[in-house]
Amino acid sequence: MNPRESNRRNFLKNGAALAGLAMGTAASALPAAAESAPDIDELHKYGERSHLVKSVRIGSINNPERRLKDEPVAFGLKSPLQDQAGMITPSSLHFIVSHGYEPPDIDPQEHRFLIHGMVDRPLIFTVDELKRLPSVSRFHFIECHGNSSPGGPGGPERKSVAATPQDTHGFTSCSLWTGVPLSLLLKEAGVQKGATWITAEGSDASKHSKSIPIGKALDDALVAYGMNGEPIRPEQGFPLRLVTPGWQGINNVKWLHRIQVVDEPYMAMMETSRYPSVKLDGKSRWFEFELGPKSVITRPSGGQRLPAQGYYEISGLAWSGGGAIRRVEISADGGKTWKDAQLHDPIAKKAHTRFTAPWNWNGEEAVLQSRCTDDQGTVQPTVAEVAKLWGADVDYLRKTSAIVGDFNAIQPWKVNRDGSVQNAIF
Repeated sequence: MNPRESNRRNFLKNGAALAGLAMGTAASALPAAAESAPDIDELHKYGERSHLVKSVRIGSINNPERRLKDEPVAFGLKSPLQDQAGMITPSSLHFIVSHGYEPPDIDPQEHRFLIHGMVDRPLIFTVDELKRLPSVSRFHFIECHGNSSPGGPGGPERKSVAATPQDTHGFTSCSLWTGVPLSLLLKEAGVQKGATWITAEGSDASKHSKSIPIGKALDDALVAYGMNGEPIRPEQGFPLRLVTPGWQGINNVKWLHRIQVVDEPYMAMMETSRYPSVKLDGKSRWFEFELGPKSVITRPSGGQRLPAQGYYEISGLAWSGGGAIRRVEISADGGKTWKDAQLHDPIAKKAHTRFTAPWNWNGEEAVLQSRCTDDQGTVQPTVAEVAKLWGADVDYLRKTSAIVGDFNAIQPWKVNRDGSVQNAIF
């Protein structure tokens, strides 16, 4: 008998003994149950998925030799969208982008969150004090601005015919975030006249800072301490994270410890050297915020194989930084004709939305695509339309190694006659 089976049987045996004790008197049952309680291991204390489920985050670490020198190591890990059920990403599979430092080890009992600058009353909160305040829970996606860009993180994989949805779109995830609306905290502090921006700063070694217009801070920004029903994971910002729904991931400052109210952008490193998008004419797009509508079919998709002709359910995810998804259309002929897909609840603003559509494969070559429309009426563009926006052509996007920020073009998957499915973006 293997150890796992032995532990399981012992657990069930002890459980049966406890059930018998529960039939006795209250005076004797409680002490006896406490004394004979099984020694449950870590697997049972927190919970573990089946050992037959193999989905993991994938990615790369830049300059791993830096670890030997105790230097910052940048890395990114993509979420396996093709294996996801529903619209929520498990916390353990939420994508990660690190700009060079490991998550700080923060004791929530010692952590302090400061609001200062152009306010009437500077405020300092403990995590417990924030949890005493009125809270909200909302579904929101977070997405790296280079996600799905042909020159973004994992660019070579993005263009490969063997690419999967994890390769092409894995730098987005959707969670249920719980916390205090930033607007409530700012109103309590008293924002002074003339204040137009905030700067949010993290507790990581680099003190990552990001400037955000005051309008967004007073709209739907959230100081979050909960993620999918539990404390935020360390790599996601424990114990506090700023969530700016629908905006580029860099604005969602992790390990949040300070917000300063100011009258101009802070112009920190990420917004002056890392994140401006340089166009072909040499001009840069600075302070890009809202992410456009995007969708991707996750089944059938790259890396998968259809075993036989017949019925399949096409399934995928759609999202938009502008609001809620209102429509998703599916094409099986490379965009010549389109049919509406079904949207599945919950359909939330600035969150992933699951869609499905029936499809009968006749064994011939097919090109599957999805395009979404949000509640602002904005339609997901084609690759050619994105290229035109950048003053380029499709051939440039095919060859470039530069990040085309917020690349939200329609993603095609080609189904071959042998049932194999491949990336057909270019």
